[in-house]
Amino acid sequence: MRQHSTRALFFIGGFGAASWAPLVPLLRERLAIGEEVLGMLLLCIGIGSLLTMPLSGAAAVRFGCRKTLTFAAAFFALLLLVLCLVDSMALAVISLLIFGAMMGCIDVVVNIQAVLVEKAAKRRLMSGMHALWSVGGFAGAGLFGIWVGTLGLTPFVSTCIAAGIMLATLAFFARHLLPFGGEGGGAMVAVPKGIVTFVGIVACIAFLVEGAVMDWSGVFLTTVRGFDVALAGTGFTAFSAAMLMMRLLGDATVRKLGQKLVVMGGSLLAFLGFLLVIFAPNQLLLYAGFFAIGIGSANIVPVFFSLLGKQKDMPVSMAVPAVSTLGYLGILMGPAAIGFLAHQSSLYAAFGLLAALVAVQALIAAYVYKKVL
Repeated sequence: MRQHSTRALFFIGGFGAASWAPLVPLLRERLAIGEEVLGMLLLCIGIGSLLTMPLSGAAAVRFGCRKTLTFAAAFFALLLLVLCLVDSMALAVISLLIFGAMMGCIDVVVNIQAVLVEKAAKRRLMSGMHALWSVGGFAGAGLFGIWVGTLGLTPFVSTCIAAGIMLATLAFFARHLLPFGGEGGGAMVAVPKGIVTFVGIVACIAFLVEGAVMDWSGVFLTTVRGFDVALAGTGFTAFSAAMLMMRLLGDATVRKLGQKLVVMGGSLLAFLGFLLVIFAPNQLLLYAGFFAIGIGSANIVPVFFSLLGKQKDMPVSMAVPAVSTLGYLGILMGPAAIGFLAHQSSLYAAFGLLAALVAVQALIAAYVYKKVL
């Protein structure tokens, strides 16, 4: 049941994040703000997460994964209801900061639990667990559309149902979460050191690539490749579907091929995928490029989180939040860096940079394996 409870918390994290996304335009309408103010407001989520992530490992050690995850996940669900109702800028800022803090805490502590559970099981589990975050994301986004678009429910009622699903899932699985959080490292704030620093850089690049594809693939397709606006989301859809499929198959794939081949081969496949996206002469090859990026990138982060259970430079309870923080920095930096380079040069150059970063990722990964395995 500990494996199932870990998967359930990954699902809650993805489901909650997806349930928040449709509320963004409603918040903008309630506050009567423009895009630039909304962008600054949404940055509060990232700030809240970054403030919490380095501290979450210490919380897991002190209170245990069970108490920390139960508190964070319950608060995460209830904050969705608050965000449905806030009508002042000050309350929105505070709510989003706390919402981001809970999201970051869940992300870190559920990965600590996943590393400990996988280590105890002595077999690959991490990719399948990360897949449940994606499953939660797809479910949250799809159900909101059904409840509001098909059944005609109000956004508040549909969000109440979403929060209820999250709380019911938590209530059923919480008792099976780990009552401990690994060994303490003597520090409150997780700062990467030794080989963990290089693992963190790999995670940063992986999340940067994912964030850039999410935010810029539509712009690339419509402005550079001349696609109709109605097809703007199709590249990211192909990428996301490939990632979900490969993560569901990831543990078996790693067991069969070995983690080093999956990471190095995946990086090469993602690199070739970017070349297809940039140079493909037709739509079919273009979509094949996005699909290849998703397939190649899917298991890099799960495999490296598993690797944190084998390194000796930091306790798991400190290594996971340190790597998660660097990874989240990649998510925040990616869209801005791509936008800056595209403004200075072109989106072709920006996507070329992503291909180069994937190649660098492979080189760093090779160094990590040389040191750890």
